[in-house]
Amino acid sequence: MSKKHDYDVLIIGSGAAGLSLALRLPESTRIAVVSKRELKEGNTLYAQGGISAVLDEADSMESHIQDTLEAGADLCEEEIVKLVVEHGPQNIRWLLNQGVEFTQQPPTGSSGYHLTREGGHSHRRVVHAADATGRVVELSLEDQARRHANIDLLEYHIAIDLVCTPRNDGSRARRCHGAYLLDLKKDQVRTMGARCVVLATGGSNKVYLYTSNPDVATGDGIAMGWRAGCRVANMEFIQFHPTCLYHPDAKSFLISEAVRGEGGKLVLPDGRRFMDDYDPRGELAPRDIVARAIDNEMKKHGLDNVFLDISHRDADFIRSHFPTIYSRCLELGMDITREPIPVVPAAHYTCGGLWTDSRARTDILGLYAVGETAYTGLHGANRMASNSLLECLVFSELAAKDIAGQLRQQDEPLPSLPPWDESRVTDSDEEVVVAHNWDELRRFMWDYVGIVRRNKRLARARRRINLLQHEIREYYSNFRVTNDLLELRNLADVAELIILSAQLRRESRGLHFNKDFPWRDDSQRRPTILIPDNYVPRDK
Repeated sequence: MSKKHDYDVLIIGSGAAGLSLALRLPESTRIAVVSKRELKEGNTLYAQGGISAVLDEADSMESHIQDTLEAGADLCEEEIVKLVVEHGPQNIRWLLNQGVEFTQQPPTGSSGYHLTREGGHSHRRVVHAADATGRVVELSLEDQARRHANIDLLEYHIAIDLVCTPRNDGSRARRCHGAYLLDLKKDQVRTMGARCVVLATGGSNKVYLYTSNPDVATGDGIAMGWRAGCRVANMEFIQFHPTCLYHPDAKSFLISEAVRGEGGKLVLPDGRRFMDDYDPRGELAPRDIVARAIDNEMKKHGLDNVFLDISHRDADFIRSHFPTIYSRCLELGMDITREPIPVVPAAHYTCGGLWTDSRARTDILGLYAVGETAYTGLHGANRMASNSLLECLVFSELAAKDIAGQLRQQDEPLPSLPPWDESRVTDSDEEVVVAHNWDELRRFMWDYVGIVRRNKRLARARRRINLLQHEIREYYSNFRVTNDLLELRNLADVAELIILSAQLRRESRGLHFNKDFPWRDDSQRRPTILIPDNYVPRDK
């Protein structure tokens, strides 16, 4: 392997978690950041709402902590919630230093910034950049990363698998030494060595037919970590965003929760509100409650969608606070200052992921996971709005500190890594198999493992995924890897983890609702942890 393919830190993923981690490492660190498409493409870019943090004197850390615990349906790790919330303000200041410009509108509060309120929050604490916070954050971090000579940006590369080997000290613990990457432009596999590897690939919601996520959200980091021997936790808790724009030409366009935070009402075609029938908090109830309410109303009345109406607010207010949403809807022939917005729920956020500790370390030495790829314990059974970007920032900070310490202690050379072996595979002449399995997987996950579940549906999904896994593994063994095949393989692994986790939780809690177990059972007040066959406990 060429020396130029060796790095101190290999970061797989280029969203807020991956880029902020890269920028926080010492400038003496040689870093590679890997992106499947262009650097900015990912969930961060499309995040509209904002970042929750205690910035106003009328708010408090205790309130943010309690709101998060309540939204998480008593399944959050309280110490992790406290850790993340207390690190919130300093991370907002860090973003300001990176050139992020948040919306200012004094005298809304003592912070000097316009703070909005979203579902589950008892105070206005969501700092934002109009309705395009993710885009502003992502582009600012990308601009900073491109200025750093120690950061190599590898766009159009998709990771295939991690390279992990036993340690040399006789222990059973394993260490990650790098990864195999497919260069999509050259159609070549590269062996990439690194002293530390970070999985920051985002979530897995392309496993569902309807999702707010971009096409790259195929659970790559979760699947690779699982195959390498990492535990996963809470994969049954998939958050369905209540309000994705319903229009044939509006693929994956989200209507921010901030629209409801600023007075938007959910209504039926006849204009009748319905959220008060489900929760006293109405439209500001946590997302799981709102999504199930919309799903129930659609099924009860045979509707394709419901409507979100903010047209009663001043037109200038709407245009200034939601310029992205206003412009996109106007392009599609809808003036949201005069008419309601057609919306449906869509898969939005993966609350589970690779188990990590408070320093973002996984079960494998030298391997970290940050952002939506990781299960940290922050979200519990349901993520509270705008806590996701906060988690990305806080855990990238904590991981960067730990990685810097690990690098100072390491002086041994990287081992020679085995090259990628293509000697027994050929080019595929059956690409239709990949396309068909991709479509079937996403459809049965939507039908059987969606917002509302039943035992029979989960059993059907389990049978289907077992058959698909067999077909995909056979295909993977015989043909050269492609982007579509790798993403399908990862989605199938993630689908299996979601199904297994949902079958293990025999209650309804947070985002997991099973009609055969419609009650909460506090004897099951613990995370659902799946352990792979090749799991080995790591040394502390």
